[in-house]
Amino acid sequence: MTRPPSRKATSQDVADLAGVSRSAVSLVLNGRGDGNIAPDKQAAIRAAAAQLEYEPNPSAVSLRSSRTRTLGMVTDAIASTAYGGDLLRGASEAAERSGHLLVLVDTHDEEQREADAYRTLRGRRVDGLLFAAMSLREYSVPAAATGVPFALANCYDPAAPSVPAFVADEVAGGRAAARLLLDAGHRDVVLLAGARDAVASTLREDGVRAELTAAGHALRTVETGWEISDGVAAATAVLTGPDRPTGLVCANDRVAVGAVLAANRLGLDVPADLSVVGYDDDAALAAPMVPALTTIALPHRQIGEAAVARVLADLAVDVSGTGEPRTTGHGTVLVPCPVVVRDSVAPPRRRTSRQRAGSPNR
Repeated sequence: MTRPPSRKATSQDVADLAGVSRSAVSLVLNGRGDGNIAPDKQAAIRAAAAQLEYEPNPSAVSLRSSRTRTLGMVTDAIASTAYGGDLLRGASEAAERSGHLLVLVDTHDEEQREADAYRTLRGRRVDGLLFAAMSLREYSVPAAATGVPFALANCYDPAAPSVPAFVADEVAGGRAAARLLLDAGHRDVVLLAGARDAVASTLREDGVRAELTAAGHALRTVETGWEISDGVAAATAVLTGPDRPTGLVCANDRVAVGAVLAANRLGLDVPADLSVVGYDDDAALAAPMVPALTTIALPHRQIGEAAVARVLADLAVDVSGTGEPRTTGHGTVLVPCPVVVRDSVAPPRRRTSRQRAGSPNR
């Protein structure tokens, strides 16, 4: 089959070349071929489309399906801070791979801005909505999010357990942090925990305690903040007090850096005299630190990807082409926290009774 070089290929041209109907071309190229069109016919259609350099008209597709191929994401403060970029990157790339544009509105943690953001996005007829939080927390799903596929990223609504929510498995992450020290032979472990009013801090502590308890060891916990200075203060107190531990699990990587600095000031070597486990895998701190921090990573990118994937799955139409969203199963999904092994953990070395009592090496 030939066509004038000045004329763009049409779906009918693709159908003629592939030896199928025009509706079959539409189904395959709009992602609805599986279960409707035989695999060999699907391959023939894609090959014909590639040969003819055919591309569906996005505007026509949107008109036929009443879709805008845009998703709206509202965030509290992710885009206006240094954290959470991986979540946004994962979400936007997942949307792009499916031919959707992700429209992001950061509210700077202001209630009125959030309400305005939902109103604006609904006014633009986005196909689906997401809300993403910078830090793990509870979130009340607003009425403005009803009526379209919706998912939560890095937050959850206890009052609406059926709403899809994707969060880090912080309890398992805490267990993994403790297991790193146990596997290295440590038995005297202290947790420098973040502020107790933070959901993640409580869950991480639950995990560390559960792992140590299962191994027959007690956990000592010292509440700190989240900054390097908090780690310095808390670690100094712990390392100069009675029963100096051989291992520390820290609230985050900033606290872990502070703990290493405190140990160095006291003449203790990390990891020979003290092993330190961080949390977050902060790109600016964990790997560049000396020693490089062994830590637990937050799966922000995977959370963003999974939340968008759920919204897209709920947008899938049935084979009758009615355009009605179908549910793919809802609820909170715990995303695993990867373990990142570097240089700040080693087996404990034997200490004198004076060192065990808390006197630093000098």
